[in-house]
Amino acid sequence: MITVDPEVAGSQGKVEERRPGGLRRLARRSLVAGSRSPVTLGVLVFYVALVAFFWTAVPGFGTYSNTITLLSSASVVLIVSLGQALAIISGGFDLSVGGVVPLGAVIYARLTNSGIDPVQALAVVVLAGAAVGAVNAFLIGRVGINPLITTLGTLSITGGIAFTIAGGVTLAVDPRAGRLGDAGPGQIPYYMFLALLLSLAVHFLLKRTVFGRRIYTIGGNAEAARLAGIRVDLVQFGIYMLASALAAFAGVVVASQVLAATGALGSDTTLVSVAAVVLGGAALTGGTGGVPGTLLGVLLLGTVADGMNIMRVPAFYQQVVTGCVLLGAVAFGRLQEVWRARSLGTGG
Repeated sequence: MITVDPEVAGSQGKVEERRPGGLRRLARRSLVAGSRSPVTLGVLVFYVALVAFFWTAVPGFGTYSNTITLLSSASVVLIVSLGQALAIISGGFDLSVGGVVPLGAVIYARLTNSGIDPVQALAVVVLAGAAVGAVNAFLIGRVGINPLITTLGTLSITGGIAFTIAGGVTLAVDPRAGRLGDAGPGQIPYYMFLALLLSLAVHFLLKRTVFGRRIYTIGGNAEAARLAGIRVDLVQFGIYMLASALAAFAGVVVASQVLAATGALGSDTTLVSVAAVVLGGAALTGGTGGVPGTLLGVLLLGTVADGMNIMRVPAFYQQVVTGCVLLGAVAFGRLQEVWRARSLGTGG
């Protein structure tokens, strides 16, 4: 039986394409490979140690109210990071989320302030986000522009549109339109439950659906995926539309949190979401990663920020620490890959 090796995709891929079940074998191999996350275990150990440090050294960190605050802040980043994970696992990027989040927030504020029902406004926001994703996918999959350049351009465009819609001012959000931010059981905001449900849905999508398996396959080797008969461009449309729709929904969530919207609200989610996905074990070259690791990355970054806020660490020092945490985790993951390769006798 001839199979497609991710590093030898040429003629072998063509043979594999003609064999019955070739697509399933290629997708299954990519999914298994994608489930291996050399970074996640090390990050988990580091996270447990970090929580233990803050718990013992920072008064008030371990309280219930602070835990809700931490998870509340992390929920917005998590929603954006779920879409970012889809893009990165497929071997791409979506830097435009930093413009789509504030765009979703200001559109929602404008619509609800004009008397439109919040549910209808939410649907319009999500559709607007999906439209941005469709533009990204068209430019990447059909025109052939690099994902980094494409989404960097749409980041600038959507961010500018967000400022234009807001008129350069802060828009108030009616409390009746901010019900997602209301406290539910245990004083937990409703959007935290939605973030959890979205996490479960994306995890199911990646691990239990054909679409999810194709995302891993494309990230592992896009050319081999094409040879196996996968419509890579169509999968990319699904990926980027979902990523942008989630980012737009996150804009509604953050607007419901603070009952306000501006052209800059949530614009910092681009790098934070990428950092969270990478901390969770996703490779920037694609083919690896998943929701559990992404959730861990979001919690780690959120815990670092929350602990330093309680300690009153200046914001610029927090940026330095966050960058060091990201570099340290990625370096540790790379060392684990080298050690594993050497133990198997395959080199570094």
